[in-house]
Amino acid sequence: MSPMRLIILAIAAGAAIAAALLVRNLSANSANDEPIIVEKEVEVASAKVLVTNRDLVVGELLTPEDLEWADWPSGYMNLEFFTEELQPTAIEDVSGSVVRTPFYENEPILPQKIVQKGDTGYMAALLKPGMRAMSVQISAESASGGFILPNDKVDVILTFTQEDPVTEEAVQAILTILENVRVLAIDQAFRTTDTGESVVGRVATLELSPDDAELITLAGRKGNLTLALRSLGDALSSGEEVVSRRDDFLLPDAGGVGAGQVVILRNGEPTISNVGGTGS
Repeated sequence: MSPMRLIILAIAAGAAIAAALLVRNLSANSANDEPIIVEKEVEVASAKVLVTNRDLVVGELLTPEDLEWADWPSGYMNLEFFTEELQPTAIEDVSGSVVRTPFYENEPILPQKIVQKGDTGYMAALLKPGMRAMSVQISAESASGGFILPNDKVDVILTFTQEDPVTEEAVQAILTILENVRVLAIDQAFRTTDTGESVVGRVATLELSPDDAELITLAGRKGNLTLALRSLGDALSSGEEVVSRRDDFLLPDAGGVGAGQVVILRNGEPTISNVGGTGS
């Protein structure tokens, strides 16, 4: 082999070795290098929307404490939402409304899911399922001087005239026919006043079962009805249960201690007698 050919082969071999080393180095560097991640913050446009801050059930009365403004993505806006930009007084405006459809916490308020003050159906939305609204005539004296307010609990007392079984004279008799009844409204006032002032009205609307509504109707024809305000402690301890004396009032011979009995005022002193004047 000629010297020239040897020189050419040597140069080619060196170039091949150099190329192999270069490829190996590049591969090693690529394996050791960590990928570079570029984080980019994406700003999402939002608006302040009126939402609930707790779960709400049907019939609840909304208060300012139940509502708040929350950021809501603009891409998911509903034209019915209350927004701080367009309705800055929405919390005050919506307060006092009645929940028509249940809400979950942080759910936007929709007009279709509430009954606002003055809307048709407001009283019906305020009633618990199965209950009835019954209005009774009252006076300031028979309504604790005007200090009975909506959502208070009261006892309903009937005062009527019956024959004294002893003297056979007409005397005044008293019977508590219902206990722990919820007051829905005084006249057209569905909620307590913001100033805390008393509400003096001529009509009280009570929440009653169908049977108790019938009892109130009959009692109103028999005599005069008076509302006795229950203490907050009594109202809380009694829960939602209404105690009815329907059987005592309608069935004087129902039996049992005190069944069918009323209190008769005789010369200013209370005595016990049976409804209708039978017995002593």
